[in-house]
Amino acid sequence: MNEVIAFGILSFTSFFTLINPFGTMPIFMTMTSELDNIHRTRTAQKASIVSFFTIIIFAFSGQVLFNFFGISVNSFRVVGGVIFFLMGMDMLQARLGKVKLKESEIKTYVNDISVTPLAIPMICGPGALTNAIVMMEDADSLEKKAILIFAAFVVILLTYLILYSSSKIIKLLGQTGINVMMRLMGLIVMVIAVEFF
Repeated sequence: MNEVIAFGILSFTSFFTLINPFGTMPIFMTMTSELDNIHRTRTAQKASIVSFFTIIIFAFSGQVLFNFFGISVNSFRVVGGVIFFLMGMDMLQARLGKVKLKESEIKTYVNDISVTPLAIPMICGPGALTNAIVMMEDADSLEKKAILIFAAFVVILLTYLILYSSSKIIKLLGQTGINVMMRLMGLIVMVIAVEFF
């Protein structure tokens, strides 16, 4: 039972730090600044739903992809560790992900920014997908698999709530508060990367 609880906590913390809703929040606010509250809420909902199903698809099909391409889980673990470590370094320096959008691109995606680039790759990036595949491989029982899916669901739900409340949270935390949160999450991501190695 203790092992299952530990797995659940690891699943939740790894997904939360890698999805990093507080880091996505300022980008979300920038991209939806021209939208009213109703459309901003719909954008957050759609982005969250797409992200959740993408994570679940990768979690369950990851092993099939490994077999198809002849990749071992340990190889993927090392690559995942490198991705996590680099993401952690970026977060530690309070830099957002490397997905940068020009004004022209925002206008192009304005009708469906909830899917691309907001859900993929901002919320559901390579780190979160790698984590889903590796954690599902580690889930050696039906109970652990259910907990992993539930942990992903809770994190995506929290992400939606944070994006929904983004304007209030940004005012409350301020830029300094967001930077501090990102640095703390960066440290945790780097520790997870070392564990993967």
